[in-house]
Amino acid sequence: MSYPGYPPTGYPPFPGYPPAGQESSFPPPGQYPYSSGFPPVGGGAYPPAPSGGYPGSGGYPAPGGYPAPGGYPGAPQPGGAPSYPAVPPGQGFGAPPGGAGFSGYPQPSSQSYGGGPAQVPLPGGFPGGQIPSQYPGGQAPYASQAAAMTQGSQGTIRPAANFDAMRDAEILRKAMKGFGTDEQAIVDIVANRSNDQRQKIKAAFKTMYGKDLIKDLKSELSGNMEELILALFMPATYYDAWSLRNAMKGAGTQERVLIEILCTRTNQEIREIVRCYQSEFGRDIEKDIRSDTSGHFERLLVSMCQGNRDENQNVNHQLAQEDAQRLYQAGEGRLGTDESCFNMILATRSFPQLKATMEAYSRMANRDLLSSVGREFSGNVESGLKTILQCALNRPAFFAERLYYSMKGAGTDDSTLVRIVVTRSEIDLVQIKQIFSQMYQKTLGTMIASDTSGDYRRLLLAIVGQ
Repeated sequence: MSYPGYPPTGYPPFPGYPPAGQESSFPPPGQYPYSSGFPPVGGGAYPPAPSGGYPGSGGYPAPGGYPAPGGYPGAPQPGGAPSYPAVPPGQGFGAPPGGAGFSGYPQPSSQSYGGGPAQVPLPGGFPGGQIPSQYPGGQAPYASQAAAMTQGSQGTIRPAANFDAMRDAEILRKAMKGFGTDEQAIVDIVANRSNDQRQKIKAAFKTMYGKDLIKDLKSELSGNMEELILALFMPATYYDAWSLRNAMKGAGTQERVLIEILCTRTNQEIREIVRCYQSEFGRDIEKDIRSDTSGHFERLLVSMCQGNRDENQNVNHQLAQEDAQRLYQAGEGRLGTDESCFNMILATRSFPQLKATMEAYSRMANRDLLSSVGREFSGNVESGLKTILQCALNRPAFFAERLYYSMKGAGTDDSTLVRIVVTRSEIDLVQIKQIFSQMYQKTLGTMIASDTSGDYRRLLLAIVGQ
């Protein structure tokens, strides 16, 4: 069984799935990926799908952005299997379990979600001319960020063995001394050290030479290579706070940056970002959000800033059913939309709970929740709500998609490319690479190599692990 327009153009079907002649009965009930009998055939007692067919049109993606509504990998599909397997409850965020679709596919950590820096060039360094040599107060990155990057991660970058910060600082000093720059030496160091180790190299450099490593690197590099190097040397929490500040300062607002960071972080990460934003830039992030956004989008971001999402990993299936009914009655089941109901549920429920709610919604409404959000909302609030749902379904696929569209077509969105490669390099870039190949029938490294050049390409490929 198939639906017009699904999967959307750009998502090649997974070879051999479903098997020819078995479309209406695949997967077998109770095996993969949902519970027996989901979704029901015929719709019986469920609310009929609105006229106009499936999936619904509207809003998302934003210009230059994402695939068509309802087409996100892992979205529950009425009467058929999703184009990419979603994870059954209790088996992590997003990656298929071993043996269910893709043998041996690595599991992401339960802490492995995050966003990245703004899609803007580095304006002469950091906001207000600040260049933190060892943020903050000479300390290493915040504990939760460091833990998220090293414990149970599936990153392409891991802490180097036999690490010697003073030796690395000396190598970098020699690479920048005299005429010309030994970019390869710089690449070899930064692409093979964890973020925490890079902070130690910065401290050792200042101790040994009385100079700021970041200022020296800026004087030797330019363009995309400079942006990538500076991103690698920013501590993770500062990187997010800096990105949010840049997204809101000056004329205009980079709404997609606000969405990507605030709609994907853990409670502790958000609280640390809020604290860092205040201490480094002397500003209240909630006030800045209120002055730069409005309406239901403003309320969603303010909700995200509280860092109060339920993080209990256990799923309450009765609550999922009730929430699905509430969401239907707030949207498809009425004239107009009760936006506050969507905000409340999507801002407070855990990601595993939201995934269960999406499955219950598809069973009840014979339409996936992403499609319904596309029909009921538009603009930035739609993108924000969909980002939350997409990460609940399949986080590595979300970032793989963003990487693909940063390089697809004419030109390259280098800020997005840098942001995702750097921020996911110690978290789940291994999974992102694998799912990228499955979704687009080409490797991430191949696409990067064809869209970039020079030392910038060399460093990106070194981080990706090509």
